[in-house]
Amino acid sequence: MNDVMTGRAFLRCDGWDDWRDNPTDQKKGVPAPPLEKPFPPGVQRIDLVAPQDFAIAPIALLDAIRRRKSQRAYSAAPLSLAELSFLLWATQGVKEIVLGGQATRRTVPSGGARHPFETYLGVQRVETLAPGLYRYLPVEHKLILLSDASDMYPCMNQALRNQGRDCAVVFAWTAIPYRTEWRYAAMSAKLIALDAGHVCQNLYLACEAIGAGTCAIDAYNQTEMDELLGVDGVDELTVYCATVGKKVQ
Repeated sequence: MNDVMTGRAFLRCDGWDDWRDNPTDQKKGVPAPPLEKPFPPGVQRIDLVAPQDFAIAPIALLDAIRRRKSQRAYSAAPLSLAELSFLLWATQGVKEIVLGGQATRRTVPSGGARHPFETYLGVQRVETLAPGLYRYLPVEHKLILLSDASDMYPCMNQALRNQGRDCAVVFAWTAIPYRTEWRYAAMSAKLIALDAGHVCQNLYLACEAIGAGTCAIDAYNQTEMDELLGVDGVDELTVYCATVGKKVQ
């Protein structure tokens, strides 16, 4: 029962007075953390289709909301690079860099515009992209290839507790907690959890616009997924996953 009450305490909003009265790194004048995780100099960056060049068929928001549901079966059809570009932009796309480079306005809301997430992709079927593990660079709207290991998808499916369902792409979002802690300290965990919901809901709606579906997954193996993505599970850790693929006709 104590564990249950600890979880309920996490949901409460009792910490804001302490936050206002106590120093945070932002209040101390510590520089803001980077807007995205650094990448090695010279690494090949893969161009995505720019937002102004999207050719996505219009869909009424009411229709997208009505049709939205978790998809647990996918066709063998691949996503196009343009479709993947659209999904990435819809979930973490940068619209504007503000506050002297300390914050971004994106396609999803985030408490204090801190946007603590990194997007990793387990690609299995995307036209012109080799299967492998990729990371999205939201500021540049590009991808970098992290691994082209032939067993990437089976390993990711295992980390998903066999819920991958032969999808075209697995979206795996990690959080870098300090991006939010820099401003919100102890209140950050709740904000990060809320922000993750905004991101995945945009994925659901964006998938409806391209004839695809998605299924959010939170019952993954934490240790296996963190290791697969190459994160330490402390300063960066997996917080949410989703499978994506074309709908079965």
